[in-house]
Amino acid sequence: MAYELEIRNTNDKVKIRSPWAAALLPIITLGVYHLVWWYRINRELRDYGRAKGYDLGQNPTNSVLAIFPGAIIIVPTLMTYWRGTKRVQGASKLAGQEPVSGWICLILYLLIAPGFWAYLQISLNELWRAEADLLPGQPALPAAPDALPPRLAEEPVTTDPTPEPPVPEAS
Repeated sequence: MAYELEIRNTNDKVKIRSPWAAALLPIITLGVYHLVWWYRINRELRDYGRAKGYDLGQNPTNSVLAIFPGAIIIVPTLMTYWRGTKRVQGASKLAGQEPVSGWICLILYLLIAPGFWAYLQISLNELWRAEADLLPGQPALPAAPDALPPRLAEEPVTTDPTPEPPVPEAS
């Protein structure tokens, strides 16, 4: 299920999407979903950049046109994926998060393109969890996959380096 959120202090909307959908729906829909997904994430990044006063792209339509029909000459497609990855990295840096690894993106793109798309979507999901709020009337977001359960997150962690002295046994 995709959760719709609103970027703080703006009216721009973003979505938390399933990485599985980003990876597998393009295959099932013969690439149509990929074009829609690529447009939407580029639009969300553009809107987020504007909200933060930073340039994260100007025209998401050009990003999609670089994939289709731009794939006929190959270079535009490579450029849009490279620039899209740079936008995701820039947005993560703006939010103070660890950006996606360019090397991992390159390897995933060359070996398993759907893995690359899922990797970008996971990074965007983390970004939107930190930088956007749920719209009214939506159910609460489920915990991030790497988050601790609430019970464990609230327990204080004590790391006292001095061990307790042994208690002598009574004979």
